[in-house]
Amino acid sequence: MKIGITCYPTYGGSGAVATELGLGLARRGHEVHFISYAQPFRLTTFIDGVYFHEVEVNRYPLFEYPPYSLALAVTMHEVTWREELDLLHVHYAIPHATAGWIARDMLRAAGRDVKLVTTLHGTDITLVGQDPSYRSITRFSIEKSDRLTAVSGWLRDRTHRDFECDRCAIEVIPNFVDPDIYDRERYRGRHRLARPGEKVVMHISNFRAVKRIPDLIEMFARIQRELPARLVLVGDGPERQRAEDLAAHLGISGRVVFLGKLDSVADLLAHADLFLLPSEQEAFGLVALEAQASGVPVVGTSGTGLDEVIEEGVTGHLHPVGDVAAMARSAISLLADGTLWAEYSRAARRRALEHFAMERIIPSYEALYRDVLEDAGSSGVSAA
Repeated sequence: MKIGITCYPTYGGSGAVATELGLGLARRGHEVHFISYAQPFRLTTFIDGVYFHEVEVNRYPLFEYPPYSLALAVTMHEVTWREELDLLHVHYAIPHATAGWIARDMLRAAGRDVKLVTTLHGTDITLVGQDPSYRSITRFSIEKSDRLTAVSGWLRDRTHRDFECDRCAIEVIPNFVDPDIYDRERYRGRHRLARPGEKVVMHISNFRAVKRIPDLIEMFARIQRELPARLVLVGDGPERQRAEDLAAHLGISGRVVFLGKLDSVADLLAHADLFLLPSEQEAFGLVALEAQASGVPVVGTSGTGLDEVIEEGVTGHLHPVGDVAAMARSAISLLADGTLWAEYSRAARRRALEHFAMERIIPSYEALYRDVLEDAGSSGVSAA
């Protein structure tokens, strides 16, 4: 198959998954064309069968804001026509599903059929899609897709509820990891993130308010009072300064390390003892899966997509949003008991391999592609 993939190329779960999917498809013999305004951050080396097409957005005085969505639709149309793509797979509803719908209908008007698959990742539904400026176009765009997938049952149900999308048949295909990359033995001894005897507690995100960074700092303050530990924070965003200020206020700045944005985190996760993810919402929690694949237990929030990733009492612990005290107690219990930690670590790695390894998930996308290509009469999402 010849597949066009559009995603946000910057740091974030949707772009990471979309890129890894494309690379995995190429290794399985498919031809993959990435279409975006910049090269995806995980697309770092040449791989046979993988191509990148940059969207150029011209700036005219008439446009106060460059019309990226239209430029993307035009590039999708041109690449699909020239490369004879079979389908377009867009990740994140806005603006990618909208641009994909425009490109697909332009092609169909010219006698060239192409299918449109949209994968929902989380904030495209729970945050951006709820903005009055985008709500109606979000619903329209996902309804016009030939197939819809969501990365978790939680997100599927949230989409049905929030958009009253009765026509939307959404297939759940979870995120995935490459077990060989997230193998702590592969990186053992590469980094020294803490002093001898200190436990390494880690968090990786884009530091937005939904990640509840203050809860994270408060939680670590409780942890380090009970045992020697260091908090390693990877990423950047609007909440970073607040985190630094709170750490200083609590007198723990010397035990908190800010590493900023990094392209690869597998080697860092391999040196972590515990991963914290106290988010208000997680549609899936890709980084929690990456932590598990690295043999790192996770403490996070229940009532989110993490319920489908973390096995409570086996690979980590989940507590209600904002229950910092309970999360800290669970973290301390794992860090203080080496035997218990080892059990959770082995179980975390095993769960990642058995349920979320890429060789198990990518065939689900291939099956979806074959199904939509065989459905010659489809012109939008139909009810299940």
